[in-house]
Order: sequence, then C-alpha cells, then structure tokens
Amino acid sequence: MTGVALVQRRIGLLFGAFFLLLVLAMLRTADLGFLRSSSLSAAANEQHLTQETVPALRGTITDADGTYLAVSEPADDVAVTPYLIKQPLTVAQQLAPILGQSTDTVLAKITRHSGFVYLARELPQAQANAIADLNIPGTTLTPTTRRVYPRDDLAAQVLGLVGLDGQGLAGLEYSLNGELRGRSGERTIVSDAIGQPISIKQGRAEVSGANVSLTLDSAIQQRTEDVLAAVGRVYDPLDATAIVMNPNSGSILALANWPPVNANNPNSAPASALEDRAVEFNYEPGSTFKVVTVAGALSQGLVTPNTNFYLPPSIQVADRTIHDAEDRGPETLSVGQILAQSSNVGAITIGEKLGPDDFNTWVRRFGFGAPTGVDLPGEEQGIVLEPSQYSGSSMGNLPIGQGESVTPIQIATAYAAIANGGILRPPHIVSSIGGKAVPEPLGHRIISPLVASQIRQMLRGVLAPGGTASEVKIPGYELAGKTGTANKVDPATGQYSTTAYVASFVGFAPASHPKLETVVIVDQPQSDIYGGTVAAPAFGQIMGFALPYLKIPPG
Repeated sequence: MTGVALVQRRIGLLFGAFFLLLVLAMLRTADLGFLRSSSLSAAANEQHLTQETVPALRGTITDADGTYLAVSEPADDVAVTPYLIKQPLTVAQQLAPILGQSTDTVLAKITRHSGFVYLARELPQAQANAIADLNIPGTTLTPTTRRVYPRDDLAAQVLGLVGLDGQGLAGLEYSLNGELRGRSGERTIVSDAIGQPISIKQGRAEVSGANVSLTLDSAIQQRTEDVLAAVGRVYDPLDATAIVMNPNSGSILALANWPPVNANNPNSAPASALEDRAVEFNYEPGSTFKVVTVAGALSQGLVTPNTNFYLPPSIQVADRTIHDAEDRGPETLSVGQILAQSSNVGAITIGEKLGPDDFNTWVRRFGFGAPTGVDLPGEEQGIVLEPSQYSGSSMGNLPIGQGESVTPIQIATAYAAIANGGILRPPHIVSSIGGKAVPEPLGHRIISPLVASQIRQMLRGVLAPGGTASEVKIPGYELAGKTGTANKVDPATGQYSTTAYVASFVGFAPASHPKLETVVIVDQPQSDIYGGTVAAPAFGQIMGFALPYLKIPPG
C-alpha cells in the first residue's frame, strides 16, 4: 500500500469516527431534548424552584374596648442539617445567645447523627433575622407565625392555646379556630445553581384570620383575677372561679379562674389550671339553690314573701334528720327570713309544698340539667335527677341544693333571670367576628316580673343585719345576693365530707334595678368554709370596683 493510500485510509477512519460521534451526539440530543425532556425539566425545577407556604396571620382577639388579648406575629422555625455544619463549636457559640439556649445544648443538637434537627420553633422574627445574617451553611429558616398573649395570664383559660401547627387547642382559640386561622398562601422561590434565591414569584396570597372582639372588660377582668389571687393566698383552696356579667343582656364582663396560667408559657402551670372552671366545674350548689325552691312556690301561689312558718330545730324526711347550719330553738320565720337566714328547715318545708314533680319542673325551668348555651367550649350541664330517681329523703336535700350538681355559669344565668325581671337568657362572651356583630341570644320568660321583684327584695336581707353575708357593704349601693356552703362528696367513702366544702356567693346591684351581677365559687377553702365569709367578701371587692368603674349610679 502506497503512502498516499495509507493517508487516505487514515483520513477515512478518522472521518468515520467523527461521523459516529456526531450520530451519537444527535441521538443523545434527541433523548434529552425530546424523549426525556419532561422528567429532566421537572428535576431542574426541583433543584431551582421551591414551593413555599406563606402562613396566614391568625386573627386578633380583643376585649370590648379593643385591648389586645391575643395577637399573631411573623416568626421562623429554625433547623439545621448537621452534616453540613462545619466547625460546630463555633456555630454553636454563634447561635446560642440568639436562641437563648446554652452552647452545650445547641452543640448537642447540631452534632446529632440526623439529617434534620429543629433548633427552635416559632422564633421571633428579630432573632430569626439575626441567624439569617450569619449565613451559616446548613441552617434553614421556615416562615411561620407565633401566637402572643400581651397580658400573659389575663383570661388565659378563656382564650385558650394554639399548637405549633397553628391549630387552636383550647378555649376560644379552639372553638373559633375556623374563623381565627385564616388561609395560608403560596409562593415560588427561584434559586441559582448553588441554592441562593434569585427571585420570588407570588402565587396564592395568604388571607389573614378574622379578628374577634369579646364582651370582656380587661380592667374588670384584672380586678377579678386579683381578688381570686387574694382568696387563694388566704384560704389555699383547690381552685376558685368568678363570673361578672350584665344580667340584662347576658354579656360576660369578666370570667376568671385561679390558679392562674401564663398563656405564653402554659407548661409552667399544672394541666388542671388550664381548665375553664366557670363552665366545666360540676358542684353541689348548696343554699344558692334555695331561690329555685322559693321562686317555684311563689309562682304557684303557695306562699308569699310574708308567709310565716313555725320551724322546729330540725326536720325529719324519711330516714334523714336535717338541721340548720346554726343551732337554734323553735321559731317562726317568714319566707323572706328563711331566705335571708338560709334556713334549711324552712327551705325544705317550702319544698314539701311544691312536691317532687313541681320542684323538678322549676329546677329545669331555671335551666339546670342543660347547657346554658354560652359561646365557650367544654360546657358541662350538671346532673339533675328525674323524679322517678328520687329516694324517700330526696325532698329533704334537693330543695337546699344537695344531691344535684350545677356549674358556675348555670348559677350565674339563673340569678340573672331573677335580676332582669324573669328572662332566662344564654350568656355570651363573643361580641363580633370579622367586624360583624354577633346577635345577642334571645331569652324566654321563666318567672313573672312580680316574682322576680319579690325575690330580689328578699335577697337584700342576706346582706342586711342578721343575714348570712351582713358584713359585705358597698357605700351607696343596695346589694342583693345569696350565700352557699355545700359539703363535697368524699370519693373514698361516697358520703358527704365533714372537711371538704364549696363556698359560694352570687349577687347583684343595685338591688331594685340590677345592672351588674357577680358569682364567686371557692372549691375546698381551708381555715374557713362558709360562703358568707369566704366568697361574699370577694364578691364585695369585685363589685366595689366594677360598679363605679362602669359609672353605674348608686341605688
């Protein structure tokens, strides 16, 4: 083969090789550009486009005057990918003061054998921005919101809690979660080859939750909580609750529970302190229940306020012998005096005139045995027996408030009907949602205006000389109310305890035309057990502040 032929052959082989490479390149181009374009495009988008949820701000909760009780603010969840963290000790020293954690704690988290570790949830935005400014590889900040309660423990059990997922867990945060939560938005973040954001494309816009306004008054709420705290210090009870409301509209102006809970740090209190006892506590009401007995007998024309009864020191009902709280001899008392002095023998005597069926009718007519319909979650309905369940001695304990259970909100609602002239109306605490007023619940008449007026007049005697709360006075105001001291059932024996009691007081003012009502319930006070000496003074302190504060004229 000549040299020329050899060169030509080599040129041909080289040309063939280049041609083959060209064909392979064309096939590869076709594969990438046509056959696999969709999957590759999706992969590229995954690498350079990130879909991000934009959390909606939860609606605010305010009191009647617009004072903020619950607000939401932007925050970030802070996480790390440990294997991407270089020089972990240095990083831990940088992050610890911002996170408010020790260096050792942060170091332990960022050196875990894990692909993802949270350093903080719902970190305030100022702190999150400080972390972002450090630009530490391996750290991730995810936008979220955090719930903040500006007044800490004020009305904490009413407001409730919000979980890390933005879901309401208790209180109004739970029951109004759908209105408060809003709707999250979406946005797309475009990043370069090394993962740095280069643009943000707004998708669906977030919609903030609806703002909620309550009937609560922060000043009255604070005063009520302060008074309960004093009761807690002096009598060391298991717990205590108080309700302040407008008896004419059913608007709740304060609803307080003790022990307190800091809503911004709920784990610092026992779980039981998170309960809203005003709607969840079932207890035997004791003498505060005697107004039901008297109201029924007055309404049926069986007695008048001036009807007199000769009362022996005790009364026998089936196998039970019932005495008054204080030893006394035989005496004659009017219906008004029976109520003022809280005579058990007198109330049972009046109850016997009603009889089991009519007595039960009046108990239910006053709303006991059923929820009041208050717009708070977790309401209990108490326990009310059917007449068929009565024993031979039932009419010896039911007319004086033993043997059936109620809730504080039920007692408040029943007494509101006496105060307002006879209308039983569901109480309410939500004033508006999203700027739209919530209609006030309608009520229905349960007693006549005359009977309501007669009971109000008789209840004045409770705070008059000789009454069971005669020491409680507010200058310029005529008060009316009723004390209650009820034995609790000992769970170990099933019998009434001789050491555990519930002390209570419910009343209103001004007595002739009530504008304000307060209920105070103290569960198992120590050193003193009586409603007249434990709960009634707390009533006086709350009302002594609220009446002039609301500019309710003396009377």
